[in-house]
Amino acid sequence: MNFLNVLRKEFTEQWRTRRLLIVAAVLVSFGLASPLLAKLIPDVFESVPGLPEGFADLIPEPSLTDAVSQYVKNMSQFGILLALLMSMGSVAQEKERGTAAMAVTNSIPHSAFLLAKFTALAFTFFASLAIASLGCWYYTYLLFGPLPWVSFLALNGMILLVFLVYIAVTILCSTLARSQTAAAGLAFCALILVAGVGSLPRISEYFPGRLFSWGSALVMGGGESAWPAFWISLGAIAVALLAAWLVFRRQEL
Repeated sequence: MNFLNVLRKEFTEQWRTRRLLIVAAVLVSFGLASPLLAKLIPDVFESVPGLPEGFADLIPEPSLTDAVSQYVKNMSQFGILLALLMSMGSVAQEKERGTAAMAVTNSIPHSAFLLAKFTALAFTFFASLAIASLGCWYYTYLLFGPLPWVSFLALNGMILLVFLVYIAVTILCSTLARSQTAAAGLAFCALILVAGVGSLPRISEYFPGRLFSWGSALVMGGGESAWPAFWISLGAIAVALLAAWLVFRRQEL
């Protein structure tokens, strides 16, 4: 069985388990809601009883910057969490069921097995993010004005790249673990480790999270580039998938 057949199987499984629909629903919902939340925050404060008189006037008028910031905030939080949840059982669950052993004994290379899983998840997040970004752009246009297309596309490309980093790392964790529960634990430990180390001064310039601020700055017409974080993110994907393959091909399934 070649790579395309395995990939077709992964898409079929994603559709049957509703994972594709879940990813699309979550990302599109937050894509649509981001500019709306940015626009409504001052009104929410005005409606809160008991606030000092004139407090709502201290809140600045919402702008394009607020809409973009809300979009990036939602995607960086819920998108990454979703990437972990959708990927953590990709290999471990199949090992638990015994389907991984059946697959690699039916002329499916270990590399094709893992790469098909990564490609299917990557496409799911790409398609969902594309729809979410269109919704965000449209509602931002209605509420604040148009966003620059090229810069906004670049921002979403960087968001997708960060998602792919966490998908690849989670697939590695799922390969290392013998059960889905253990894979979840490893994946969340990796998330905490990356977030913790990535928050340190200077080191943060080389971590995937830096791409969020770079993309936001591009949309708003300024900011310094973060090419080191970009190339390191690509390298992290390659290293994680290579490590997963090296581990998987030596495991007794």
